Amino acid sequence: MTSTPLSRSEAKDLTRRRLIRAALAILDEEGEAGLTTVKVARAAGIAQSSFYVHFKDMQDLLRVLAEEGGRRLRHSMREARRAAREAPGDLERHRDTFRIPLEAICRHPELLRIQLRARHDPSSSLRGFATETAAAYREHHATDLAALGYTADDEHDRRRLEMIADGINAATNALAIGHLEGRYPDLDEAADILVALSRGALRLLRSGAGRDEGPRPPEPADPAPRD
Repeated sequence: MTSTPLSRSEAKDLTRRRLIRAALAILDEEGEAGLTTVKVARAAGIAQSSFYVHFKDMQDLLRVLAEEGGRRLRHSMREARRAAREAPGDLERHRDTFRIPLEAICRHPELLRIQLRARHDPSSSLRGFATETAAAYREHHATDLAALGYTADDEHDRRRLEMIADGINAATNALAIGHLEGRYPDLDEAADILVALSRGALRLLRSGAGRDEGPRPPEPADPAPRD
């Protein structure tokens, strides 16, 4: 059976994806220090000069890696949270909203480390992108909490939603790193901890110091005991 030859654009897209896969593999095996255009091109099976057909430089490639990974992760998280809202008593659906980002970080940990460093390094060319990405995740979580029925009608409420979103993001990163370091071997247990933290935050929003006069959304069931 004769295969149909790839068009020029298809061949270019295939090479680009090979470069991205090669870069991810090198990042996870050697860290950012091992990432060079020579190594990426060699691992992808192309000439080094061809690298620059697809990416301006290594920072451009890193930005694309983070953008694509972040876009896919946000989509998966959004779908998981939608499913959890539709069945608020389903503990597994609620756990999935935290298990998904934990697994994503552990799949390509170097992307998280690069982003965290870039946010605090004024000289990093990725600093602006890292800051924007963090803001996108914060807005994503805050919007999701608001969709559950927790109002954000004034500056006080909006600030609390963003603070909780930042806290959950930071805890997710910390537990994923702890798993990678071998301190927290069970990701499901880590997801349960995030569920508990989330429940505590939701209680805070419900209490609202008398601010919330409307109907209260249902609270997820308590995590089942784990062996």
